[in-house]
Amino acid sequence: MASGDPDHEGFVLWTRLAPEPLAEDGLGGMPSRSVPVQWELAADENFRHVVRRGVEPARPESAHSVHVELDGLLPGREYFYRFRAEGWISPVGRTRTAPAPWHLPAALAMGFVSCSQYEHGYFTAYRRLAETEPELILHLGDYQYEYAPDTYTVPGGNPRDHEGPETRTLANYRQRHAQYKTDTDLQAAHAVAPWVVVFDDHEVENNWADEVPEAPDPDFLARRAAAFQAYYENMPLRRTSIPRGIDMQLYRRVRWGRLATFHMLDTRQYRDDQGCGDGYKDCPAAYDPARSITGAEQEAWLLDGFRRSEARWDILGQQVFFAQRDNNSGPLTVTGMDAWDGYAASRDRITRGWVAAGVRNPVVLTGDVHAHWASDLKLDYADPTSRTVGSELVCSSITSGGDGADSATGSHPWLRFNPHLRFQNNLRGYVRTTITPAQLAANFDVLPYVSRPDAPAHTRATFVIEDRVPGLNLTYDAPPAAARGLAPERADLGRQTVESETVRP
Repeated sequence: MASGDPDHEGFVLWTRLAPEPLAEDGLGGMPSRSVPVQWELAADENFRHVVRRGVEPARPESAHSVHVELDGLLPGREYFYRFRAEGWISPVGRTRTAPAPWHLPAALAMGFVSCSQYEHGYFTAYRRLAETEPELILHLGDYQYEYAPDTYTVPGGNPRDHEGPETRTLANYRQRHAQYKTDTDLQAAHAVAPWVVVFDDHEVENNWADEVPEAPDPDFLARRAAAFQAYYENMPLRRTSIPRGIDMQLYRRVRWGRLATFHMLDTRQYRDDQGCGDGYKDCPAAYDPARSITGAEQEAWLLDGFRRSEARWDILGQQVFFAQRDNNSGPLTVTGMDAWDGYAASRDRITRGWVAAGVRNPVVLTGDVHAHWASDLKLDYADPTSRTVGSELVCSSITSGGDGADSATGSHPWLRFNPHLRFQNNLRGYVRTTITPAQLAANFDVLPYVSRPDAPAHTRATFVIEDRVPGLNLTYDAPPAAARGLAPERADLGRQTVESETVRP
């Protein structure tokens, strides 16, 4: 069960009936008939004050999933929900409505996450985030991975295995989503707060671009349609996101009163194919103004949103690295073709768009790269003196890439020839933010390992962005792993870079 896409009047409540969630046919052991599901919404955790209740059919054509889209509720309120069906009752989930559009709340506790490869470790980071009791969680993609067991491995071997083959059919994707949903740490994160989700590549397949698969595949469009269908069935999305074949409306806005507007982007479904192939390249096509990572319609929607915004903070929730990230210390500019670097003109139009619109505080949130990063955003990355016009916060993976590595702040080699990059750490974790009218504080929380369960979490670094002052201020920097008494072999991994992400980010 889960909730999501809150506004000031309501949200979506979600559940799915699956007594045998890992069934190969993807139907969860359910009969081929509709099943009535009762739902309740209360103002208190004990359900003494039920404010809404109803019944929704769980239909076989939707894998017996249920989406309850509520409106008419009070703004800025906490609610609790549960489901009943066939003699079963769900645990209790907590959710909330956004503040009223005209209200400027004192603070918002928001966490964001990405990249949870089930095989690569335990989802403890989800539980540690849940324990901080955020009011809102953003998932920026790679919620699940498509690979067959043991085809995407970490050093020392995968601690867990996927069920089923590589996901290609609707039954495959339904089974894979169901396996992920059985994880109790993920369940805890869904139960603590409403989620706002967008997909990246692995919800379908690695590094796909619009109608172009990673490798030639005559069945790719059928695969994409199946993946979209299963994604909707398993996420707390509004009916506006119901897929229509290979199309799914995912970019949208979530407003948190006058404090923040979240512009949730889709950088997969409308992009041009990666230039010069994939990986890191010095690629002229990356600068072609005709190429786009968002598509023309989404770009126009975003720029219009900048012009109309009255929010204190305009936050882009999206998938792939936004700032330039040159991995070459010489005269060439060698950047990742799958990220915004591969669509530099598209990035320039978006950046200049928020500058022209006078956006008060633009912040980009990113996943994908399996490491924590923080960067200042520039109008001209070739000129280190170019003024800073925004900030980017990148969350590490929940598990993807395995245990990862710790290192001293500022030690990553890319930071030396990308002065706008301010922080990198390759441990697993999530980012917790506290957003107020005066500042946005971002805590980069990490876990020392994910190869076994129940790891502790600690804050590795904290950055603050001040109102009307673009750029990052480092306010807390923890010592690296070796200084914290962790195993020396873990500290030694600090010499690794994230170049492996060019293969399977």
